[in-house]
Amino acid sequence: MAEFPALNGQSVSYAVLQYPACSLNPHHTSPCDTELFFLTYGMLEVGFIDTTNKLFTQIYSCSVAGTVSVPATVLVTVVDDEKILAKCFKTDVDTIQKLKAGFALKA
Repeated sequence: MAEFPALNGQSVSYAVLQYPACSLNPHHTSPCDTELFFLTYGMLEVGFIDTTNKLFTQIYSCSVAGTVSVPATVLVTVVDDEKILAKCFKTDVDTIQKLKAGFALKA
């Protein structure tokens, strides 16, 4: 919460994990959260089992990135500069407005 206060109370957490080639993430349950993976190198096979015991899997590759630009997505919104963005990014409103100017939609 100290590093990213926007997660406080959202039932969201984050972690940085590095896996050696051909390793596995142990099976686990995530009953009250969502997992999001950022693959920076290699391939990753992910899967889950639904409540009917059906397995779903998919292989992700860093060369087929379905990415969202966080700065462009967050800074080109109506999210309040002072009450939200400056606090979440631990900076001041002037800095947020300078960043937003760099991502302003081009007509």
